[in-house]
Amino acid sequence: MLFGFVDLLFWPLCLASTCAAAAAEKLEIEFYSVPEKKKDMGIIERIKEIEAEMARTQKNKATEYHLGQLKAKIAKLRTQLLEPPKGSSGGGDGFEVTKFGHGRVALIGFPSVGKSTLLTMLTGTHSEAASYEFTTLTCIPGIIHYNDTKIQLLDLPGIIEGASEGKGRGRQVIAVAKSSDLVLMVLDASKSEGHRQILTKELEAVGLRLNKRPPQIYFRKKKTGGISFNSTLPLTHVDEKLCYQILHEYKIHNAEVLFREDATVDDLIDVIEGNRKYIKCVYVYNKIDVIGIDDVDKLARQPNSVVISCNLKLNLDRLLSKMWEEMGLVRVYTKPQGQQPDFSDPVVLSADRGGCSVEDFCNHIHRSLIKDVKYVLVWGISARHYPQHCGLSHALQDEDVVQIVKKKEKEEGGRGRFKSHSTAPARISDREKKAPLKT
Repeated sequence: MLFGFVDLLFWPLCLASTCAAAAAEKLEIEFYSVPEKKKDMGIIERIKEIEAEMARTQKNKATEYHLGQLKAKIAKLRTQLLEPPKGSSGGGDGFEVTKFGHGRVALIGFPSVGKSTLLTMLTGTHSEAASYEFTTLTCIPGIIHYNDTKIQLLDLPGIIEGASEGKGRGRQVIAVAKSSDLVLMVLDASKSEGHRQILTKELEAVGLRLNKRPPQIYFRKKKTGGISFNSTLPLTHVDEKLCYQILHEYKIHNAEVLFREDATVDDLIDVIEGNRKYIKCVYVYNKIDVIGIDDVDKLARQPNSVVISCNLKLNLDRLLSKMWEEMGLVRVYTKPQGQQPDFSDPVVLSADRGGCSVEDFCNHIHRSLIKDVKYVLVWGISARHYPQHCGLSHALQDEDVVQIVKKKEKEEGGRGRFKSHSTAPARISDREKKAPLKT
């Protein structure tokens, strides 16, 4: 009786200890096999903590060094967030789209702003469009035939706020945008201007710089010698002490830094990171048929902006011409010697894909052609007179006509009666014997 009473008394304690041991074992397993999502969440939380600290810090002369260090820490954490997990093969669930044509344009925007309808109207490729959000779940490519060129247009899924942190397949969408020559940011003209700022912030968080050029800062790591800091003009945003602190945050103690412009702290961090992508962007405001003419005029006057209406097919030709202007494609026609130029199939060059010089034109045709070029005859806008003899460094412009003159093979020993040696065989036995005369 007493034994049963004691057993009944200690049974809940045994059960509690067993549950606690199982929970501890489970916790230990989860601790030693931390998934990558939990790791990413830790980095995201640290980024948010640093951003909150920056928001609390007053901006003045005394705190600019502290703010510069915080910006460098955020940049390092965001780079870690974009890196693939260690031990992975590198393959992921991204959008596999083969590059095609002479240029690539990506459509980026919030859900239900008209990206799929715009792709269908410009390329003829069917992309499902509906009245609900997230109709497009993968990347749908199309081809625009414009000015004798082929431009690949990509319809990407809509991205939401927090895409840089991986929400809504945001990383895959932004990765495709990084490989594009131009970004069309499709916006709803009836919504607030905050959408444009949110998208710009998300793209800049992953290293995309819209409508900016690389900063004129020379940076090179060294093995020894410490940090060498120089500038060719007075600096107002960065001084030597701040530059040292940012480099020490990256554990760089030997480097050479030269400022050729009055750059900011963010520009210096971008140069140190070295993984930034500077890309052109056109802001496309769709659904202008639902707002007033004054609002349309205000949006159309903003820089790098085009207003359209896919529903009424308004201003689509202006959008195509703006795309052509921003991409900077150069069409060059070939002319064989003694024949008419071939205007059916141009050679398309661009500054972002190799360059637009005569040397780039020759390399585009064949790598071995440049060794045989004697000079080039050019007709068109870039020529001062028709035709102009040009060298390999001549910069070509749109719709130029080019004729390549090759070097002729030199004949050894001169020509005709000036030959220094005879073509007759060296031995008498090798000479051709004439047929005997018929008598």
